[in-house]
Amino acid sequence: MPELPEVETVRLGLAKLLPGRVIVGLENDWPKSFPNNPDDVEKYLIGAKVSQVGRRGKALIIQLNTGFSLLIHLKMTGQLVFRDDQGGGFGAGHPNDSLIGELPDRSTRLIFKFIDGAHLYFNDQRKFGWVKLMPSEQIADEPFIAKLGPEALAEDFTFDEFRSRLMRHPRTSIKAAILDQSVLAGVGNIYADEGLFAARIHPSTPVEKVSAVKLKRLYLALREVMQLSISLGGSSDRNYVDAEGRKGSYLTFAKVFRREGQACSHCGRPISKIRVASRGTHICAHCQPRVG
Repeated sequence: MPELPEVETVRLGLAKLLPGRVIVGLENDWPKSFPNNPDDVEKYLIGAKVSQVGRRGKALIIQLNTGFSLLIHLKMTGQLVFRDDQGGGFGAGHPNDSLIGELPDRSTRLIFKFIDGAHLYFNDQRKFGWVKLMPSEQIADEPFIAKLGPEALAEDFTFDEFRSRLMRHPRTSIKAAILDQSVLAGVGNIYADEGLFAARIHPSTPVEKVSAVKLKRLYLALREVMQLSISLGGSSDRNYVDAEGRKGSYLTFAKVFRREGQACSHCGRPISKIRVASRGTHICAHCQPRVG
């Protein structure tokens, strides 16, 4: 599933491409990808102008000038790819120079058509993602949005708040705690592993056993690795691409994720893969000794 850096990279791309464009049509071949009232679509989407593109946690928010927004969750395999050309609808196909080939393809679930001939394709191979049209003022009350913790990269998200929120779960493993979206919004498996390695913390360590010094290292490391990933276009592990169909390159810089059997960049011992918080977890057992 795309994590904060990947979704933020898509947001940054769409924020440059979509504002000011007017939506004049929509095609949909999978109803669960677009579970919306047809009357609302006709009244609040068709003919609407995109105002801005935002993000909350791992969700994208495309605001419209009608007072409604498109709330989008990419889930495991979702993609949003913009094409500024004269391509057709489902089955038509058209050339492009992205790394994902011609669009629409077999994974295309939605096509948003703009008045200038541009298109926004929502692709989703596994069909778990969705796009909801709803009043902008109601987004904060959407159940999965309402329970989100603070944004990991927000300027006003301090170390003291980070530590305080973690300490509400003293016996939980540190990895499970930072993956909990109600504690911290946006951190997923890749950046949890990378941050914990940088802070030299074993992922299964109970929160209460992690020293304040190491918690501060973790706070800084998580923000650093996610900012680095955004600068590199995110992590393309499987399906992720940015708003123009390009893959991100962060994984070529990763220290432990997907590097089991390779030498640790710090001590030279092999990286291993274990299971923590029901997730595959990459560590250097020497640099991240088990505690508690």
